[in-house]
Amino acid sequence: MTTARRILVALWDGGGTVPPELAIVGGLVARGHDVTVIGDAVLAGEVAATGARHVPWTTAPQHLTRRPEDDFIRDWEAKNPMQLFARVRDRFLCGPARLFADDVAAELQRRPAEVLVASQFLLGAQVGAEGAGVPVVLLYPNIYGLPGSGQPPAGTGWAPAQGPLGRGRDRLFERLMEGAFDRGLSGLNAARSAHGLAPLGHTLDQLRRHESLLLIEPAFDFPADLPPNVHYAGAQLDDPSWTEPWKPPPGSDPLVLVATSSTYQDQVPVLRRIANAVGRLPVRAVMTAGPALDLDGFEAPANIQVVASAPHSEVLRHAAAAVTHGGHGTVAKALAAGVPLVVMPMGRDQGDNAARVVAHGAGIRLKRTASETTIAEAVERVLGEPSFRLAAAGIGDAIRAGAGPTLAVEVIEAAAADRARC
Repeated sequence: MTTARRILVALWDGGGTVPPELAIVGGLVARGHDVTVIGDAVLAGEVAATGARHVPWTTAPQHLTRRPEDDFIRDWEAKNPMQLFARVRDRFLCGPARLFADDVAAELQRRPAEVLVASQFLLGAQVGAEGAGVPVVLLYPNIYGLPGSGQPPAGTGWAPAQGPLGRGRDRLFERLMEGAFDRGLSGLNAARSAHGLAPLGHTLDQLRRHESLLLIEPAFDFPADLPPNVHYAGAQLDDPSWTEPWKPPPGSDPLVLVATSSTYQDQVPVLRRIANAVGRLPVRAVMTAGPALDLDGFEAPANIQVVASAPHSEVLRHAAAAVTHGGHGTVAKALAAGVPLVVMPMGRDQGDNAARVVAHGAGIRLKRTASETTIAEAVERVLGEPSFRLAAAGIGDAIRAGAGPTLAVEVIEAAAADRARC
């Protein structure tokens, strides 16, 4: 019989990171645990759907809605990757670390918990739990990619290094990556000091110190030399609670899912080119807008069904291909359904996911700026060449076999039990 534990979960509205993280929350609730989620106000409905309690951040930055004007990072405005990274570091990861730490510490005082489960990016939340003597388990709803893993550095979208030059490339970038994170170290260490903790030598040491769960399947990932505290816990294939019922469009032509980020990435111009490209082909298509876009008035060819949302798992049961930005949730669900992909990364972890899709032969990667003709040719290829579907089906078997929250829940329960024995 499972002993009920008090568990605090710290989340932020990271778009595609939310459904897999909430799948773990749902798994914990199903096991009878008392779960509170501290997270962005916009997550209240999705958290309620899991059966957990929701409390919003009090002083930390958060998304009140998913409208672009309410986004406090606004990563689509960055002119280059370094500017993008600086925005995320200074506006989210490190700059407001003290605010996140204070909010978590206050919640633990109001409602004590035996473990904090936190999104990897919430460095300050981890500090708040550490200062209160509460163990931390991190969720990675994406690839690992930290320096020393033997994988290409996170965010590069690179394939594994080949030969001494490639390995030298990775080591150089890892040093640059560590240095870029360390420009936010003073903010992180100020939060640690305020909560009675010793300073860290590197910002990423905040991540290295805790049990970590990768919500992906190793069959999808590149080979890695992971630290002993990092574990693969399987893909989480749940659809968001805000998706609406869906019926396939009429006809017998192959069905293509078109889906970009559930957060705003200035993706309407890309969607317009994809629509025009798919409109040339003898296919049916379903284009989902997601909660960040309003596609009312979007002019799409007659063979494209444009909807505000749809459960991708259901759409992919009928689909022959998917065109996507490459968010991990969409990629994992497509592969789990044996559906090959055309991936057009727009930032974040999307290039890393695209590199893995291509390496496994399960799809084609295009630039975000690809022309309509190039997009149409890529869709024709993944539809017409059986090797793409066979490769997707092979990885899909492994993803389905390892999917679900069971492994993650067991690690979290063990951490809570250790705390209870102290």
